[in-house]
Amino acid sequence: MTDIIWSPTTQIVKNINKHSALDLIRFTAGGISRVELAQHLNLSRAAMTAIVNDLLESKVIREAAPRNSQGGRPPIILEINAQRGHVLGIDMGASHLGIVLSDFSAQVIDEIEVPFGIADGPEAAISKTDQILHDLLHKNSLSLKDISAIGTGVPGPIFTESGVVLSPPLMPGWDGFPIQATLAEKWDLPVSLNNDAELGVLGEWAYGVGRGESHLAYIKVGTGIGAGLLLNGQIYRGSTGSAGEIGHLTLEENGPLCACGNTGCLEALAGGRAIAQQAQAAVRAGQRTLLSSMGPLDGLTARDVAAAARRGDLVSQKIIETAGRYLGVAIAGLVNLFNPRVIVVGGGVAQIGDLLLQPIRDTVARRSLQASARIVKINAALLRRRSTSMGAIVQALSIALHQVAE
Repeated sequence: MTDIIWSPTTQIVKNINKHSALDLIRFTAGGISRVELAQHLNLSRAAMTAIVNDLLESKVIREAAPRNSQGGRPPIILEINAQRGHVLGIDMGASHLGIVLSDFSAQVIDEIEVPFGIADGPEAAISKTDQILHDLLHKNSLSLKDISAIGTGVPGPIFTESGVVLSPPLMPGWDGFPIQATLAEKWDLPVSLNNDAELGVLGEWAYGVGRGESHLAYIKVGTGIGAGLLLNGQIYRGSTGSAGEIGHLTLEENGPLCACGNTGCLEALAGGRAIAQQAQAAVRAGQRTLLSSMGPLDGLTARDVAAAARRGDLVSQKIIETAGRYLGVAIAGLVNLFNPRVIVVGGGVAQIGDLLLQPIRDTVARRSLQASARIVKINAALLRRRSTSMGAIVQALSIALHQVAE
């Protein structure tokens, strides 16, 4: 790995070789040997030995059992010392809150997901997050003193330098609110803040279906729709952190009203809220559908539509297929513009599976230039609903590991 795809900490510039070695150990599946480290970093044996000994002394890495080899003495493998500490990854979604607790090797110890309303505003949302976080820690006999850092994702454009969201359509009352500073003060810990789709691409790059890819896009399809973009090994955020707002591409000029105030946006046609609204409209119109027997009309959700579709309900299947085609049109534009090798579709709505993915694939194949369409793979998120929270774990570990190594 030669590219830094997560947000680097200030310690990196102080001892670039040591921190580069730490990241190679961290992101190499199965660990890495001293010889391999030296080859990757183009360092002498003596220089590599000094770096490794320093990392071993800090107990941030450890020696692991040798791999099987074809002959001769197998090399000792270096890996992150999982027991060195704990971090938390938080996904504050539009309608759900997910929190993951992991050790220093990013192995999930426990997690929790609960209904959530980010539109309730900063005070209520942060209070609930704090409560759920403490519940999770208490369940595992831990406290905040046992946590080294916390990564956080929210469904809005992030101005990274100041840790605030800018005019977020799904987060009324949050515009300009100092999220990062507020959480860091509340928990007295280092806290990172990123857009949820941006963390999704990071999570899938590090631990999911996009592992090791240099050109990767993650499309989060939930209540809203956003994209995280990994271009040439670097997360692309744009000049103000608003890159990847694919959900607000206009697909129908006179289409339905979107939360952003425009009409005909992708999100208003194919997001979770739009799918639910289309289902409700079908029931009101008297169409024959299983949806009419799935509880109160105003309570119908995209998950209900998915469940009915899996049971063979034609109305639900049509709604999902149409959403998939709209997503395919937008993703085809992304394929033509950025030429990614892998596109990962994640978020709550994406759990529908091939009922949604196949029309996306078919539309992308039909509408993309062949030079790009031939090589791009479109897959469901391997980490499923955990992609964003695991991306937050990556960021938390970026802070924690390099602080320990310093």
